[in-house]
Amino acid sequence: MTKATTLTPVLGTRADLDRLSDDELLVRFRALPKDSHERSVACEILVARYERLVRGCVRQYRGSPEPVEDLMQVGYVGLLKAINNYDPELGNSLSAYAAPCVSGEIKRHFRDKRWQVHVRRSAQELLLELRKATENLTHSLGRAPNDAELIERLGCTADDLLEARQADLVFSAYSLDAPLSDRDDPAMLSDVLGDEDADMEHALDMEAVSTHWAELPEREQRILVMLFYGNLTQAEIGTKLGISQMHVSRLLARALSHLRSRLLDIPDTLAS
Repeated sequence: MTKATTLTPVLGTRADLDRLSDDELLVRFRALPKDSHERSVACEILVARYERLVRGCVRQYRGSPEPVEDLMQVGYVGLLKAINNYDPELGNSLSAYAAPCVSGEIKRHFRDKRWQVHVRRSAQELLLELRKATENLTHSLGRAPNDAELIERLGCTADDLLEARQADLVFSAYSLDAPLSDRDDPAMLSDVLGDEDADMEHALDMEAVSTHWAELPEREQRILVMLFYGNLTQAEIGTKLGISQMHVSRLLARALSHLRSRLLDIPDTLAS
């Protein structure tokens, strides 16, 4: 005796599916094969019914530079995940289940794909909350909220608020070829950026050397000064100090090795 197989009756048209409630549609959706046309139609109907929920989740990110339609597409990904994972026999509201799925997908998009510079996750999430809180407080107060009001609403510290605002500065990056105006032949952003200052680098290097200068014996200090500032040859330095050129070379190598090891934090092999 064989066990009877229960088949899902085929509904005639999209209108037949559209007359089902959400839970009835979800039960039918889960029972149908994944490659079923009817399953695809049922999914389309559910997505259309919950478009307002996705728009509601996207609305709080209106202050971001990300286009609304792009965020809608990300939100729909979260909605589809909710539709595929929600079991009407275990829950009683697809809306309550889908909302955090949609919001979570949007947050994941900002956290993993949109940031141009690495920013701590806590700062990213606080920035999104900051935008929402700023909008809500502006509506309720009739003016832009001050820092104290935002800190109270968000339950964060002043440092946290500052970090979130700094994170906003690296949310999007400008191309170095971006025009600075809408004129026919505008200057590019790269035209107004300064070059590296070689003198500044030299000053920093000399400051680092001076930190360890006193660690050298006085004779080795004199050798370095005469070589790099007096422009004397090793032979001339040896004559002034009354030592051979070979001895000058050894003392010079030892002094430079010591400074190099201090500056680069590597073993002082020559000195040892």
